[in-house]
Amino acid sequence: MTASGLIVFLLIGAIAGWLAGLIVRGFGFGLLGNIVVGIIGAFLAGWLLPRLGISFMLVSPLVTSIVYAMIGAVVLLVILGLIRRA
Repeated sequence: MTASGLIVFLLIGAIAGWLAGLIVRGFGFGLLGNIVVGIIGAFLAGWLLPRLGISFMLVSPLVTSIVYAMIGAVVLLVILGLIRRA
């Protein structure tokens, strides 16, 4: 992975984590935490969505990657919220 690829990967993770934190209220983790949540969410969505038969393409591959990662990050934050409450 090149340096520019890594920067794009981290930016997608940060944007997805931030958006997921806005959607799932009360689960903001700061910039570094949002990047981690977004990256884990991207892997989670990449594994979960194809198994559910969900596949889509938006305006560009970048936007599609952000939306996929955001969906995974939202799922991750909901799971973390359920674990915290238990």
